[in-house]
Amino acid sequence: MRKQLVSWKHWLGSAVAVGLLGGCSTLPRYGNPELPRTEQAPPVDYFSVDWWAPLVQPTTLEYAPREVASPAYDAKSKTVIALTRDGYVRGVGPDGELKWSKRTSTRFAAGAQVSDGVAFIPGGDGTLYALDAATGEQKWQYAAGESLATVPVIAEGLVLVASESDTLYAVKVEDGVWAWQYRRDPPSGFTVRGASTPLVRDGNVYVGFSDGYIVSLNMKDGGANWEKSLSGSGSEFLDVDTTPALDDHGQLYVASYKNGLFALEAETGDLVWTSAVGGMTSLLAKGQMLFTVGDGRVDAYLAEDGRLLWSYPLGERAGQTPVFAKGMLIVPIQRSLLFLDPKTGQARVSWNPGDGISATPFVAGSKLFVLSNNGWLYSLHFNGLKG
Repeated sequence: MRKQLVSWKHWLGSAVAVGLLGGCSTLPRYGNPELPRTEQAPPVDYFSVDWWAPLVQPTTLEYAPREVASPAYDAKSKTVIALTRDGYVRGVGPDGELKWSKRTSTRFAAGAQVSDGVAFIPGGDGTLYALDAATGEQKWQYAAGESLATVPVIAEGLVLVASESDTLYAVKVEDGVWAWQYRRDPPSGFTVRGASTPLVRDGNVYVGFSDGYIVSLNMKDGGANWEKSLSGSGSEFLDVDTTPALDDHGQLYVASYKNGLFALEAETGDLVWTSAVGGMTSLLAKGQMLFTVGDGRVDAYLAEDGRLLWSYPLGERAGQTPVFAKGMLIVPIQRSLLFLDPKTGQARVSWNPGDGISATPFVAGSKLFVLSNNGWLYSLHFNGLKG
């Protein structure tokens, strides 16, 4: 079902403009793929739109709205969980119709996680909520008291979520009872907005902090296995905000905003190699390649030795983590959603449905759920791309 098709006409003029991304003057920029195409913007081969739903009503004189919380999806009930800047959690059905909603007191800094039919919501109000994904019924809540800034991670019977104040909380999945927490003191100077989503593997937790440290913790009690500084001395922009990645050989990958990309021995924290290119805010591993996004570029590195394979200039800062879907690297860069060939770095399509896209999309098979900065939720369907 298509909703409010007339609204697309307002965006058509800017949506099909070309040449706005640095490094690629002929890249098509698409708005609504259902609209007639021009010679500069031929039909979209990569995806089509199943439905779209306006969730947030614009406010008077709102400047440059931003939606930063990634959607989540409950496959059993076919419900998309969307967290928006107006403080609402919404459950949206497979036809784009609103199923339920819950209001909190402030906007969200990160998206939800769904596990076994339960949506775990990191509240900007400092509360972690557990809601039934199909109905929105609340199962429990935990008051952390600090704005929560990462997508919750579910592992070994615990929910892990980090705050904007450099505290990692662990509570029990079943009832939200506190299990343990680990905190580091933030630096005295400026920091990059965001936080490191923890990685859990083989009973250990790996997570970064704004003071420039990467830490390995014991999953049972939160005790530190090792701590390592990646950003050196100083007091500003030391952040290690990337989600760590771990390969099958026990090599851990993480990035410091100040000092670049690092490969460490996961067991000890010992350095394997480093690539001193600063400004990295997100990291994604795929096979033997590492993809980073940050200040004005997307980079691809070889995981074995940190060699730079390609770099794509963006002309703007992009902070959210990209995703893989059907053989494409999909990067939210605020102005649009950018589709890159992961092997070559060549841009294929740029899509802006209105006011750009900041939040990481959610991939569910051949579907891609996208929350735009104007508060509209989209369900895209990939058209015959390889997995």
